[in-house]
Amino acid sequence: MLDLLVIMLERVGMIVAVAFLLTRFRFFKNLIYRDKLNRKQEITAILFFGFFGIVGTYLGVALDTNTLHFNSVSAVLSSEEAIANSRVVGIVVAGLLGGYRVGIGAGMIAGIHRMTLGGFTAISCGVSTIIAGVIAGFFYRKRRALKPLTVFAIGALTEAMQMSMILLISKPFEQALTLVKVIGLPMILANGIGTALFLLIVYNVMSQQEKVMALQAQKMLRIANQTLSYLRTGMNMDTAQAVCHILYRELQPSAVAMTNKTDILAHIGLESDHHKAGSSIRTDETKDVIDHGEVVVVNDGTIHCDYVGCRLGAAVIVPLIRRGETIGTLKLYYPSEKVITDVNIELIVGLSSLLSNQLEIAETDYAYQLAKEAEIKALQAQIHPHFLFNAMNIIVSLIRTDPDRARKLLTSLSYFLRQNVTGTTASQITLEQELSHVKAYLEIIEARFIDRLTILYNVDDHLLYEKIPPFTLQPIVENAIHHGINDMENNSIVKMTVRDLGGEIEIKVEDNGKGISPERLADLGTMQLESESGTGVGLFNINRRLIMTFGDSAALTITSKVNEGTAISFRIPKLGVVL
Repeated sequence: MLDLLVIMLERVGMIVAVAFLLTRFRFFKNLIYRDKLNRKQEITAILFFGFFGIVGTYLGVALDTNTLHFNSVSAVLSSEEAIANSRVVGIVVAGLLGGYRVGIGAGMIAGIHRMTLGGFTAISCGVSTIIAGVIAGFFYRKRRALKPLTVFAIGALTEAMQMSMILLISKPFEQALTLVKVIGLPMILANGIGTALFLLIVYNVMSQQEKVMALQAQKMLRIANQTLSYLRTGMNMDTAQAVCHILYRELQPSAVAMTNKTDILAHIGLESDHHKAGSSIRTDETKDVIDHGEVVVVNDGTIHCDYVGCRLGAAVIVPLIRRGETIGTLKLYYPSEKVITDVNIELIVGLSSLLSNQLEIAETDYAYQLAKEAEIKALQAQIHPHFLFNAMNIIVSLIRTDPDRARKLLTSLSYFLRQNVTGTTASQITLEQELSHVKAYLEIIEARFIDRLTILYNVDDHLLYEKIPPFTLQPIVENAIHHGINDMENNSIVKMTVRDLGGEIEIKVEDNGKGISPERLADLGTMQLESESGTGVGLFNINRRLIMTFGDSAALTITSKVNEGTAISFRIPKLGVVL
């Protein structure tokens, strides 16, 4: 019995070695990780484990129950022979990993095959092999690894069931009993141990692979976090130098380099004395990657550098792609081709995609910024004719009645227009400049209202050098005059307030005019509104510019009561400018 146990353990050892090889097959990984196999995967698993069970049969030994001698398993057994084998290992593993269908399918293949070999235990062993698949399928748990002791118990249980089936079915009983006494305990122990070792090795190998993948993912995220701030400004010598330093530190190759289509942008590490930033690309392989946009692995001991004595021997060169076009390369050099594993290649290809995506994001951000600035300029330009039309009407009305006054107002208008030209080319100006702009406008307006208009200023002087988008206050003041107090015969008041709120500046324009109806107030500033007196384009443009420049928190706040007046205010960040 002890001799048989040793023989069985040797056979099981061969099967367990197969377990390690199985972890390299994709279908086997799917079997481990998937909640449910598709039909093709199920059929593949059934055929594989069925064949695995057949191999387990042939790796066993045939026992002659008359002489108690062991022989090799042949294609046909005599009526006195039976097989001590490890067939059940493959069937139990099939059921534990794939469920009932895989376990039963593999059991049927291996069981029917066993029946064809003959011997007085052919039927009992064949049927028990199928039942083993059923038992293993009962213990199947999705995404849960069973403990080794539990697996050992399941393997031993199925083998014990086979011994019971031999005693119940095989004839003559005395011969069956002799067989069970000789092979029963060794097979129960050996196959229980074999099943446990099989799954233990599988789970351990897969666990190690998961850990490696997790570490690679962590490394990729760390690199992405460090490189993003540089590549958001585009790919140039400075950003390439910073990125190569990061990759050299994180991946520890012999050297790291980045190029554009013609020149080396950065080279960190070995042979940096002649692979210098700003010099032309020196290797043929890099030029091939740029031409064809495909990954090149140089593992022949030379990278064909034109510098005599260059020690760079093995490398992975990947393209950097933006909008489908190869714009450069990323190169990682290693001391020998042995270091360049599939994992390394996969990591570097992933890095190439990561850096390429960051470059595309940088270009998108730049394009968005240009579009944003262009829209702001367009909104600014939209204001000029809007004011000019109203200002010229006032001056025209004074030419006949008060030419000197009209001349003075034309001078103010000239100053105002010069400020407009300056504002169109500037994204922000000081509050002092903006208030001067408004005062020039009000000099023209006061000529129309004569003594009916009072302008009040409440400005914290220390805020005058803070920045604000040009043409922000004048349209609001114009709105107050044109839509608020225009029809008032006297006591018209417009008040401007600029006050310090700590981290913010509040700017408010108030009037005591006719106010705005609640229905119109809800949409004012958020869209262009058609009416007899205007379109609301002025407030709409200001609101858009403030939000685009400072964010949603800078949006206009409008409060109004009919026949009592209107207040329009907004808040912008305080920069703390000191001159």
